[in-house]
Amino acid sequence: MILVDDLLFRPLVSIADVLHSLAVDEMYDIEGVQDELKETHLLYEIGELSHEEYERKKATLEERLEIAEDAHERLRSGKVEVKR
Repeated sequence: MILVDDLLFRPLVSIADVLHSLAVDEMYDIEGVQDELKETHLLYEIGELSHEEYERKKATLEERLEIAEDAHERLRSGKVEVKR
């Protein structure tokens, strides 16, 4: 039975782990959010965004960045919780 587990079950678990990591990377793209923050700042500097719009977008993006960094940290530490 152990042989069957090693041959059938473990590869599926490994594939699921890789897919999960890829999904987290895609969903919580730290570099993408940082790029959006830079773009928002640039748009504000050239006058495309008002101060209020800039502050609103900046706050939203900073919150997304914090969530993304937390998700990546949890993934690296193995403390990922699945809530049902």
